[in-house]
Amino acid sequence: MKALFSAILVSLCVSTYAQQTKTIGSPVDYINPLMGTDSKPDLSNGNTYPAIALPWGMNTWTPQTGKMGDGWQYTYAADKIRGFKQTHQPSPWMNDYGQFVIMPVTGRLRFDQDDRASWFSHKSETAKPYYYSVYLADADVTTEITPTERAAQFRFTFPKSDSSFVVVDAFNKASYIKILPKEQKIIGYSTRYARGKMTNFKNYFVIYLDKPFTLAKAWHDKTLAHDSLEITSAHSGAVIGFKTTKGEKVHLKVASSFVSFEQAELNLKRELANDNFDATCQKAKAVWNKTLSRINVEGGSIDQTRTFYSCMYRMLFFPNKLYELDAQNKIIHYSPYNGKIMPGYLFGGTGFWDTFRALYPFLNLVYPSINKEMQEGLINDYKEGGWLPEWSSPGYADIMVGNNSASVVAEAYLKGLRGYDINTLYDALVHGANNEGPISAVGRYGVKYYNELGYVPYDVKINENAARTLEYAYDDFAIYQLGKALGKPQSETDIYKKRSQNYRNLFDPSTGLMRGKNKDGSFQTPFNPFKWGDAFTEGNSWHYSWGVFHDIQGLINLMGGKQKFVSKLDSVFTMPPVFDDSYYGGVIHEIREMQIANMGQYAHGNQPIQHMIYLYNYAGEPWKTQYWARETMNRMYKATPDGYCGDEDNGQTSAWYVFSAMGFYPVCPASDQYVLGAPLFKKLTLTLENGKQVVINAPANSAQNRYVQTFNVNGKTYSPNWLSHQALMKGAVINVGMGAMPNKTRGTQDKDFPFSLSEKN
Repeated sequence: MKALFSAILVSLCVSTYAQQTKTIGSPVDYINPLMGTDSKPDLSNGNTYPAIALPWGMNTWTPQTGKMGDGWQYTYAADKIRGFKQTHQPSPWMNDYGQFVIMPVTGRLRFDQDDRASWFSHKSETAKPYYYSVYLADADVTTEITPTERAAQFRFTFPKSDSSFVVVDAFNKASYIKILPKEQKIIGYSTRYARGKMTNFKNYFVIYLDKPFTLAKAWHDKTLAHDSLEITSAHSGAVIGFKTTKGEKVHLKVASSFVSFEQAELNLKRELANDNFDATCQKAKAVWNKTLSRINVEGGSIDQTRTFYSCMYRMLFFPNKLYELDAQNKIIHYSPYNGKIMPGYLFGGTGFWDTFRALYPFLNLVYPSINKEMQEGLINDYKEGGWLPEWSSPGYADIMVGNNSASVVAEAYLKGLRGYDINTLYDALVHGANNEGPISAVGRYGVKYYNELGYVPYDVKINENAARTLEYAYDDFAIYQLGKALGKPQSETDIYKKRSQNYRNLFDPSTGLMRGKNKDGSFQTPFNPFKWGDAFTEGNSWHYSWGVFHDIQGLINLMGGKQKFVSKLDSVFTMPPVFDDSYYGGVIHEIREMQIANMGQYAHGNQPIQHMIYLYNYAGEPWKTQYWARETMNRMYKATPDGYCGDEDNGQTSAWYVFSAMGFYPVCPASDQYVLGAPLFKKLTLTLENGKQVVINAPANSAQNRYVQTFNVNGKTYSPNWLSHQALMKGAVINVGMGAMPNKTRGTQDKDFPFSLSEKN
């Protein structure tokens, strides 16, 4: 009977398995939010958590299996849940901010995270983007959650008990709680955050229950307070109790704000209104389906379809909204830079080192209006903090390398976004390109050396110097492109055009690879191209040597021509996965993920080499791109808990899959081109924001037929190995003939190759 009862609890807004497998019109039902959750610090299969939220929502909910403060807040191998957490965590390595937990308990009053934890099973867990349900065995309670952008509804189904409780944990590092029994309400705030330095930071929350309290206690640390229902302490919480009958449902409405308690109340009233749980759930499902339906895929296997939409789901969370609407419907935000409440948009939770490559290009193609908001948010980052963030969580985080905000800003404008202050953003790029920031991860660390010598030297105690040089060179290209588009003086833009060639300064003809260079102009010695870190970032020379996104032809020339270039590309897959981990003093998870993938030195689980597969198109052998793209999609992705081959990284690794399944990839985001691979599905329909459609037909597609035989755009034979963004925005019908053997005549001429700055000139 209990199994039947649990099944009935699963709301009508959750589709059945039969619907999942048959209904292409409801893409959200294909998604597995548990994809990538079977991870741990030394081996990442995604390092994700089930995110129960709306696209780009300010708040996300997740079951918490890890201890308070553990970045691995939900891991598939865990068997206990400690609570249901409001989270803003972009990745376990970045950890969280503004979090709090809600947890039902029965029997003995328990509020400590270990005492209140309950056994659970994935067999009694339902995870959807818009709905989560799980049976907590120790409490004999079923928990259900459904979200809005800044609020959520909970539904607890209790057993018969005279000792049923709801615990609220506002976490440590200073928090506040207050219980108002007459209003059946709990308020509080959390000040905990993991990165950067913020003033006046609070995540204010309000919780309403639909059942009167017969018991109310505040607590701090592990002590119940007997004389007050209001506590400010290092670690504050609340517990309320009541009697329940068997199967009794207790509902909670929850909302939060980074602005104030009053704003949290406003967010709750605006987003939940008088809706019951099922109404909120239905609305959340509708939002997901509307958002996902921009891309409709047909003719793939059920596993391919699930993987596609599960990846797409992961792409639509970060960066998340940090802005709110005040009582006058004006857009406001808490500023992590000055601690004040400021007007306008703000977003957080993304690292441009990861996401400039494919996530932002995807937004510019499919969801440009949300990226317009993000660009306006970047203006506020710059005005309030003096710099553009390279990793925002939610303010400046001192992690990773590069100045890749240049790509994110330039690409958006170059691909058609308008209606915001692009000149201020251009000023921000120029400022960031010519100055060191207050931390190494904003501006350009080592910029004096870079601008004077043309590279960041290996021997001046600046870590990962070769990676910085290569990324700065591409970022200079992005600034050059934007400056040209804005009509800036040629004398100004030529500076960045010239600097975009600085990658040449690190090319070592003796090895045919990029290599750290000393201040005196000599190359670093000894040099091991398999050494991770050191001159490079989370990779080795074999990974970073391809990082010349804007000038692959220039790289081909350095390597000795197309034949040698292709041979070097081939060798990435045929070499053994050897490595030197001495820089780190041990095997970091990215190294292990490359080692076990059985793809040689190709480390798809990390970002620096993910575009490499598409470079065969620049040297006249596009069929090798087609082979390796399909091979990587088949082997490295699946909509299962171990479904990624490394950190998912805020939508970037998912974006590689989604673009590749569409049949093209943005090797150089700050250009107009997407480089061709081969589509995964028999048909894909992309509905653009302007109402136009791009239809990609590949009816002969199959597991065996992975090679492009013919390519036809709008009724005409098309030979280039690239597609134009501007052309796609006008709508297109693309017909792709697929076959089991490579077509070694198509796309082999120089005129067919994608953009390179050297070739352009």
